[in-house]
Amino acid sequence: MSESGRDAEAVSRFVEGFAAQLVEAGMQRMPARVFAALLSSDEGVLSSAELGEQLRISPAAVSGAVRYLAQTHMVSREREPGSRRERYRVRGDQWYEALTNREAVIKRWEAALRDGVASLGADTPAGRRMAETLAFFEFVEGEVAAMMERWRTHREQLFGESRGTP
Repeated sequence: MSESGRDAEAVSRFVEGFAAQLVEAGMQRMPARVFAALLSSDEGVLSSAELGEQLRISPAAVSGAVRYLAQTHMVSREREPGSRRERYRVRGDQWYEALTNREAVIKRWEAALRDGVASLGADTPAGRRMAETLAFFEFVEGEVAAMMERWRTHREQLFGESRGTP
């Protein structure tokens, strides 16, 4: 047992098992391990050294994983108080943030598809295929927005807290 009263081996099994599930879903291996380690920490915050020690990986591996996770809005970086060292944070609403930030990507895809329909011609087979793809992304965008609103309400009922972002 560790200082926190947790079975360190059980935590390690969870981290590696959950990371494996994330990898199977398409996430890169090292970011998946770092994310799972952060998610399983009580504070949701670990330094590069702590991540390296827990996962037995190099500082370069931590850096690359955190860069990827920050770009995808899965973790945030912050300075340790009174230090120049960074630490990395995952919050309970990280999935919400990551999914919400995907909306910008979907909007860019929609713009590109609109250009594709216009350049190919809506009455051509390729143009119709592009139009159907565009309609799909427009539908998904609307459904995600409605689902996120339902999640905010559901989260507040479950956890009784309302933040600026759920």
